[in-house]
Amino acid sequence: MTATSPAPESSTVSSPAAGLRWGILGTGFIAGLQTSDLVNHGFTVPAVGSRSLATARDFAGTYQVPNAHGSYEALANDPGVDVVYISTPHPFHYENALLALNAGKHVLVEKPFAMNARQAQDIVDLAAAKGLVALEAMWTRFLPHMVRIRELVRSGALGEVRTVIADHNQNLPKDPGHRLSDPALGGGALLDLGIYPASFAFDVFGAPARIQAAASMTATGVDRQTAMIFEYADGQQAVLHCALDTAGPNRAAVIGTAGSIEIDPVWYTPTGFTRYDDGGNVVERFDEPVTGRGMQYQAWELERLVAAGATAGDVLAPAETVQVMAGLDAVRGQIGLSYASDER
Repeated sequence: MTATSPAPESSTVSSPAAGLRWGILGTGFIAGLQTSDLVNHGFTVPAVGSRSLATARDFAGTYQVPNAHGSYEALANDPGVDVVYISTPHPFHYENALLALNAGKHVLVEKPFAMNARQAQDIVDLAAAKGLVALEAMWTRFLPHMVRIRELVRSGALGEVRTVIADHNQNLPKDPGHRLSDPALGGGALLDLGIYPASFAFDVFGAPARIQAAASMTATGVDRQTAMIFEYADGQQAVLHCALDTAGPNRAAVIGTAGSIEIDPVWYTPTGFTRYDDGGNVVERFDEPVTGRGMQYQAWELERLVAAGATAGDVLAPAETVQVMAGLDAVRGQIGLSYASDER
């Protein structure tokens, strides 16, 4: 018998918890998606900052943001802003997050949170010292289908969970001068795409005991595709893959001794899943509509934390963000992918 699952608790949130005033640092494509979800779901977005005042004004006009700043410093120091969403290219997350935290702002930092675990730890430590929230914008963690999957895994509905399988393969621009191919801008499949399946494995199993990785590199020295196996002390495995120049199925599965979950493509976006028992029979079908892109859920989580007077939640705590970055550091060490930020 097929059951339709109840809506997870987090998906019932319909308005911001703390009424914070959001500043947008960076005006790229992802910033536009996040801002659209903020504006369309009742959040207050009074300001945007860019290195160019003209660019900030264009962005402000597009997304109905009242104030435009021609520098990141001006945005961070705007007294009308409580939290800063950071969506600049990867290598700038570190300095941008420190800037905002030192100005007394909470931060929601796009993934990857930083370029390596050392930088991530610095951000987390500064936020803790100042009593501020520093949340990684791994939006997938907060989507309704992921909330339900965590419930099922933790309840024992799948029995002993043994395996996670996930891929993130896209056919993206191949121009050697593009950000994705440029080591100076944190290029490569791993940090842009592989972080999704890696974070999913951490979500289900926690930090791995051992990592095995292999990659194919581009002429510019970044990874074109990377395969990873995360192994755990009790024998569990996560089999993960990412690629930036070949489109893939973008599916994921969680497999246990009493059943399994197959997540529909694209698994890391708002979607549904089917749960099977150990005989292959459908026992649950999860489908819950999500308005917009679904990036409002991570913003609700940050506002919830602030309203509760907390700096860490149980869905994606700062310490786990650091662990994920350490895992990616280990992968990069095996595949020979390094960046200037690795040097102190």
